Amino acid sequence: MRAIDLYAGIGGWSLGLRLAGVDVVASYEWWQAAVDTHNGNHGGALKATDVRQLRLEDLPSDIDLVVGSPPCTEFSYSNRGGGGDLEEGLKDLIRFLEIVDHLKPKFWALENVPRVAHVLRRGMSDPKHPLYRFRDLGMRIEVIDFSDYGTPQSRRRCIAGNIPFDLIASYRSRLPRRTLGDVIEAVACGDEVVDPVWGCRLSAAAVTERETEGALNAEELRMNREAKTYHPVYNNMAFPDAMDVPGRTVTATCTRVSRESIVIADGKGGFRRLSIRERACLQGFPITYQFYARSFPEKAKMVGNAIPPTFTYLVARAAQGASAEDLAPYSGAGSALRLPERSAPVTPPTTEGRTYPAGRSFRAALPGLRFKSGMRFELANGRGQQRDWQVRFFFGPSVDIREIELDQDLLRQLGSSPLIKKLMMTTGAAFATAELRLQETTPGALQAAWSHRAEGLRPFQVADLLGELAAEVHRRLEVVAIDDQHAVIGYVMAAAAEEEEGDTIPGSKKLATHAMAILSGLLVGAWFNTLPWHRRQKAVA
Repeated sequence: MRAIDLYAGIGGWSLGLRLAGVDVVASYEWWQAAVDTHNGNHGGALKATDVRQLRLEDLPSDIDLVVGSPPCTEFSYSNRGGGGDLEEGLKDLIRFLEIVDHLKPKFWALENVPRVAHVLRRGMSDPKHPLYRFRDLGMRIEVIDFSDYGTPQSRRRCIAGNIPFDLIASYRSRLPRRTLGDVIEAVACGDEVVDPVWGCRLSAAAVTERETEGALNAEELRMNREAKTYHPVYNNMAFPDAMDVPGRTVTATCTRVSRESIVIADGKGGFRRLSIRERACLQGFPITYQFYARSFPEKAKMVGNAIPPTFTYLVARAAQGASAEDLAPYSGAGSALRLPERSAPVTPPTTEGRTYPAGRSFRAALPGLRFKSGMRFELANGRGQQRDWQVRFFFGPSVDIREIELDQDLLRQLGSSPLIKKLMMTTGAAFATAELRLQETTPGALQAAWSHRAEGLRPFQVADLLGELAAEVHRRLEVVAIDDQHAVIGYVMAAAAEEEEGDTIPGSKKLATHAMAILSGLLVGAWFNTLPWHRRQKAVA
């Protein structure tokens, strides 16, 4: 079979197809680092090419299979929270389908993020949609998890085309399930490394990209743990990542603090992110594959953007009509893989941040005051550029988040209650102790510590301090309000109602369920926000 690869990236499509015996006669990619990597591993002489600018008459003829992965950035929910330019992303989908329509191959397949499945389905059903004119291409649209097909990573992607999907599905029973632990153990071998998927072997000294980052420092560790296990809106993630299941999706981002980063124990009592080689193996690239980029982040980006060659191998075999019984396992197809002639440059891993912008932003939920679905108390360093430290409370369903202003008016409103007056008397010593601790710093000094320009009390310590104070108030409230449960709910509802114009309070059931903790947070947050501490000298001596 003859194939062309559009939006080829670093060669994930080409590798799988060639291992199946398909002749990839042309590949097209615009990013130079990806082109270099494609050429280095496939022995080609590709030049950076913008697929949008290709002339249809210049394409090869007699093509049996067209494959490709148009850029997913504009469609990805990880890009600006899903706020990408969809019209811009559509241009590449249209271009891909124009080429398919022109070449009329026997088979074609397009890969992209799951969101594109909705775009394509709408395009095929809406006569006014720009994709509607391609409805006769025989498009079937599926969202597939590559971990079901022997890739050691849970990676859900939209696959659209006219390939034999049912035949590909029949391969699943023949493919072993690989895990994150399989990859970590294989790459760490000290003598000979056996590829955890493809079965090829190299001496440990010949395996590149095994350099690991230093362990996450205490601040990075806290931020990663918070983002994964205490996110106010999204589901919790395991921390560290579990070794007995396929790894989570390998992403293109490369920061040491990220909800999406895979974090594992480093065997020395700390935690680290993955090396480039570990990421590549999770993506289904063999240990022989080289990454010709100038930096660790650039290599991470090219690996995270790739399509696993494990799955592209299956697409090729299905296009060839191979039955499940005739399917050669990955270890059979890849056992003869060898290193390319030229090794990739060594690129030091990303190191922990030493300095940050003076206005570095901070935002963290207070321990004990996280209620999921967007409802939480959080400490943040201001709105705009002033970087004034404030506690804020958000409530309501995640699609309609509201805020209660934690200010002097709220303190006055709550303080008019005999119950609250009694509570504040019993907790006075705890508030005084907390205020003394805050006297160790100033708003400016706290910001300087957060931006690594000075030592001293740090924001997470303040968040913990306020969380502990709220927990103490909560304990005392449970005692003094044992017969006043309805009154506590009433105080919370009254505070929420101050922010609403109508009679309906969003999330009222959840407010009532957590009324004790919420009232404690309201008192602590309003107290903190109105402290004279905020008027202390903000400059760092």
